[in-house]
Amino acid sequence: MELTQIKSNRLEDSYFIGVHESGLKVYIYPKTTHSSFAILGTKFGSINTKFIDVETSKEVCVPDGIAHYLEHKLFENEDGDSFKKFAKTGAFANAYTSFDVTAYLFSCTENFFESLDILLDFTQKPYFTDKSVEKERGIIAQEIKMYDDDPSWKVENNLLLAMYHKHPVRINIAGNVESILRITPQMLYDCYKNFYNLNNMTLCITGNVNKDDVVDIIEKKIKVTSAVKPKIIFPEEPDEILKNRIEQKFDLAIPSFKLGFKEHVGKNDLSFEKIVFSDLILEVFASKSSKLYRKLLDENLINSSFDFDFFEGPGYASTVFSGESKNPDKVGDIIREEVLKFKEDGIKKDDFERAKKTIYADYVSFLDSCKKTADLLFHFSLNNRDYFSCMELAASAKLEDVEKRLKEILNPDKSSLSIVSPLK
Repeated sequence: MELTQIKSNRLEDSYFIGVHESGLKVYIYPKTTHSSFAILGTKFGSINTKFIDVETSKEVCVPDGIAHYLEHKLFENEDGDSFKKFAKTGAFANAYTSFDVTAYLFSCTENFFESLDILLDFTQKPYFTDKSVEKERGIIAQEIKMYDDDPSWKVENNLLLAMYHKHPVRINIAGNVESILRITPQMLYDCYKNFYNLNNMTLCITGNVNKDDVVDIIEKKIKVTSAVKPKIIFPEEPDEILKNRIEQKFDLAIPSFKLGFKEHVGKNDLSFEKIVFSDLILEVFASKSSKLYRKLLDENLINSSFDFDFFEGPGYASTVFSGESKNPDKVGDIIREEVLKFKEDGIKKDDFERAKKTIYADYVSFLDSCKKTADLLFHFSLNNRDYFSCMELAASAKLEDVEKRLKEILNPDKSSLSIVSPLK
């Protein structure tokens, strides 16, 4: 496997990328540090419940929550529990499932290559039996119930239920108690076959590692398979929101909220230009130095928990404002009003230049952490995006291009407000 060096002239830094003959994409970012971090993942998340099987060419529909279930079960091999193997090397191992990816990771300060061997081994050796799959149901059911009792999770999930009619992003990542009852070992093997093909996966490594040694172990451990990618099927999602408001009562002291502005995406991922430009817009509009933030703070409507995010993935995108407030409906009204003024007045040059410096500094600061660096490279690579290019775009963006992007987002007519409020 040959490696190509990717350089940032602005940072005077670089990392290496390569593609194994199996199709596995490999990113290596050596750093002068005592620790190392590795993440191996696939573009398979909770939204991928309907697809065309790579072998039969038939449409397959699997139960909600199966990606998360598969993540749990993959650690258990015929020759033992992979968590226990990591414990022997001194590595901290974990995994997660999101809407569009599943990832397996570890961090360590010693025995890196022994831990990497474990990671590459168990992720290529699925082992699902009726007994082991059945054993997991109770564990995951308890996890689902825990999320259902978590106000911070419900305010987010309810927002997606309000914004989206059909897109599976509206479904709980772990599924529900009824859906996981339908999961069988064969379904897990089918999902593994389709989505855990190495051509659909990425390995990112950062920290105190030698790139040539990494290549050597990859060449020894990775099995060569046919390069295939599953075809995902998504329902047609209307442009309009489903509900403009949703509320749920919880045992908590102060209400919390999420206000989402839905964007039309279609079936493709957004370009990284649109994502970077959205970050710049939000920095100008809603950061702690913004007119909006000062107004909400002066009227005692928010506290330090106020935040914003651009949330996107295959077939979905939205701008989300969140926080705690004694009057979340008024916060929602003010944000919508200020959005209209902001879009009418445009972005001031000084505010724009300040936002560019802030966003670029944020991108650079993420590189201080091995974990954040690997995680960013992983997510960017799965969508064929380059992190250095995004950083450069943030630093060199033009005001007229960002204002064009402003016209596409933050439509108050397509906004939903989710609230969790006290029982009394």
